[in-house]
Amino acid sequence: MPLEYPSKISLARLPTPLQPLDRLTEKHSTPHGGPRLWVKRDDLTESGMSGNKLRKLEFIAGAARERGCDTLITCGGIQSNHCRTTALVGAKLGLRVQLILRGEHSGAADGNLLVDQLAGASCAFYPPREYFSRQAELFDYWRDFYEQRGHRALCIPTGASDGLGIWGYISGTEELLSDCKAAGFEPEQIICATGSGGTQAGLTLGCHLVGAETRVTGFAVCDSAEYFYDKVREDVADWASSYSGGFDPAALDISVNADYIGPGYAIAEEPVYRTIAEVANLEGVLLDPVYTGKAFHGLLQELHRGQYRHCENLVFVHTGGHFGLFPHREHFGFLQ
Repeated sequence: MPLEYPSKISLARLPTPLQPLDRLTEKHSTPHGGPRLWVKRDDLTESGMSGNKLRKLEFIAGAARERGCDTLITCGGIQSNHCRTTALVGAKLGLRVQLILRGEHSGAADGNLLVDQLAGASCAFYPPREYFSRQAELFDYWRDFYEQRGHRALCIPTGASDGLGIWGYISGTEELLSDCKAAGFEPEQIICATGSGGTQAGLTLGCHLVGAETRVTGFAVCDSAEYFYDKVREDVADWASSYSGGFDPAALDISVNADYIGPGYAIAEEPVYRTIAEVANLEGVLLDPVYTGKAFHGLLQELHRGQYRHCENLVFVHTGGHFGLFPHREHFGFLQ
């Protein structure tokens, strides 16, 4: 039975390409065997609004239009891809955007923050401890701030990861599996970076709903595997409460690898930067140190451990983030 999707505003350039990574496949083949590597280029959903968040924000924007909202409020780190995409979506649709940003800022803006400012978003900065301890209060404050001035605001959680946002990757799953079918295979594994959980939730639920035997594994870039098991089920439960009351999130096969987080969120070590350089050099694909670089580095390590030796095809979902590469420029000194 076809899925009944909620209203959305088409913003992304879809479908994004599915491309083989044959030079990387050849280089990282092992005596254990292993899969042919593919990449779903969701870094190409659009130019400035690029990345996985745009698929989610199409449905968020649809809800904003239906509810008569003229303002979007969301949160994230100073280099948040989600905040940057929300800022550009708001600019395109003529909506005000208020960003609640984690971290203290001084000096010239760079990367995603520069794009936030170019797009006209209002940015409020909070030290990490206050950001986390008062997040709900901060959303209430800014929603009331705009309502007192005659505006109606829609609050968007971190990464647009909730029951509405995960529609973006339920749809994305159907697109990805259709791409694979056209290329002559069904992937045994789909890999993605997982930071707020919504993309993994949408992919996992999407595979389940269409009856695919494909397993989705999220490579965590923060928190713990247990956190993401709970977060994926929480997002799916939120989805089910509004769109499919009879669905049991416990039916999902949730797979998380939290072995490659490194020192912490948005902090990478030299092997990750070397992986980023290798992928750019061999395939012309740009990864970032916060999400995709860590996840792809973890994927390569698992390949060499023989983790995927029984797979014929593995698809890495490139969730974007190339603007976040540039503030890390000093870590690529080994290229000189």
